[in-house]
Amino acid sequence: MGPMPDLLFDRYLALLGMEPAPPSLDNLNRLVSAQLMRVPFENISKLLRKRRGGTWTVPSMGEYLDGIEKNNFGGTCYVNNPNFCQLLKHLGYEVDLCGAEMSKPDVHVVSIVYLSGLEYLVDVGYGAPFYESMPRDLDRDLEIRWGRSRYVLQPQDDHGRSRMDHYHDDRLIHGYTVYPTARALDYFEDVVHDSYSDSATFMNTLVVERFYTAHSVRIHNLSLVESPHDRTSPNQTICRDSLADTVHREVGMPVDLVHEAIEGLTLEADIYS
Repeated sequence: MGPMPDLLFDRYLALLGMEPAPPSLDNLNRLVSAQLMRVPFENISKLLRKRRGGTWTVPSMGEYLDGIEKNNFGGTCYVNNPNFCQLLKHLGYEVDLCGAEMSKPDVHVVSIVYLSGLEYLVDVGYGAPFYESMPRDLDRDLEIRWGRSRYVLQPQDDHGRSRMDHYHDDRLIHGYTVYPTARALDYFEDVVHDSYSDSATFMNTLVVERFYTAHSVRIHNLSLVESPHDRTSPNQTICRDSLADTVHREVGMPVDLVHEAIEGLTLEADIYS
């Protein structure tokens, strides 16, 4: 991403309900919380982009903000995290965009923020309850509990890499390893392009995750989970005919756009496979 007009960042802050403030840990955490609660993790906008013949790239910040403002969209990791990273840089934070390995290298992306000689992991693109930045300078595991899930950030290994593991019902189901090397967004161009291929996970599933002050809503294919942060919630099965209406009711996305996005999908791919 090249230089962007200040007006875009002013608009971004306004959508988050935030005002410019000098870099600090408290202000950083306020921004992270505002982003997480305003901007969902979702692939509906990605499906629409492909269906309408858009380029297989990360949307511009203007397109990203349009989606948030008009349709309550957000994006997957390669949309939410790079744009938020740009906002932090604009506000004066020292921050790097870094790749993370899941099943393959660089299929996830995060930010590392440097404040007062310490490093903090910021990830607003994992569909997880990361309401604040997370210290990377750990001497023991950092655990975040949410409903039936636990997220465990481990201390850095000998190469400075951070490991995040996601447990559901105490079973390890997913995770990623952060490689702390600063990267420009175009470094990930091939990975982003491949994520639009017909066989790619996000082209064969539907996922929407929205966080609020003390609960979250997760729609994955035909399953709905509403999770208070401090207790478990059962899965609810959604009838396919009412899926678009459910997405609209829970997160405010337009029914017609959801219908268009999921038309013809089998809705069988698992984002954790």
